[in-house]
Amino acid sequence: MKILALDSSGLVASVAVVEDDNMIAEYTVNYKKTHSQTLLPMLDEIARMTDLDLKTIDAIAVAGGPGSFTGLRIGSATAKGLGLALDCPLIHIPTVDGLAYNLWGCKDMVCPLMDARRNQTYTGLYQFEQGEMETILPQCAVGIDEIVDKINELDRPVVFLGDGVKVFQSYIEEHCSVPFRFAPAHLNKQRGAAVAALGLKYAVAGKTETPAEHKPDYLRLSQAERERKEHEHSGS
Repeated sequence: MKILALDSSGLVASVAVVEDDNMIAEYTVNYKKTHSQTLLPMLDEIARMTDLDLKTIDAIAVAGGPGSFTGLRIGSATAKGLGLALDCPLIHIPTVDGLAYNLWGCKDMVCPLMDARRNQTYTGLYQFEQGEMETILPQCAVGIDEIVDKINELDRPVVFLGDGVKVFQSYIEEHCSVPFRFAPAHLNKQRGAAVAALGLKYAVAGKTETPAEHKPDYLRLSQAERERKEHEHSGS
């Protein structure tokens, strides 16, 4: 089974193609360009370099949120358009799950951290048992203090990864009471290959959707929506 994966949920844009247990290609960029500028050109380059016929793709896995509102919309629109054009199903991968899957096989608890602003993080807690990823705490939007308190309560060593590490590192170092580590550079951001590999498991389990059914999970209101509600509340 051949899976095309797209992840534009955060600062990183990543495209990958995985066929069964073989990663054919991965193109990841973490630079000052918008995902609308990078995602399709990256896919075109992968297709050119690997002589990929997109009609041979069995499913498209996409990081479905949470994350950057604009990034999620770009990834979602791209996946839906490709799915319709190629007549293939989509696989909705929770962003935080995909990020955690970077650390497959880690013996410690895994805690992805995405910067959600306002001292909040998109996060979750995971462990790997007998080659399978298990969810301890499903992805959620919480304060950094809440997730660190939960980790301390579980009293287990933990590995942190994600763009939120840089933002919250000093808080973690001051307040985390269990042994902790930070993932290295090649594993600490979103990667299309992890989304594709997890997507393959979803596809085998029949967890697919049509392009029309797909929609991102934002987990919370956008800044514009929050400001509108605050304005409505103050005016009532």
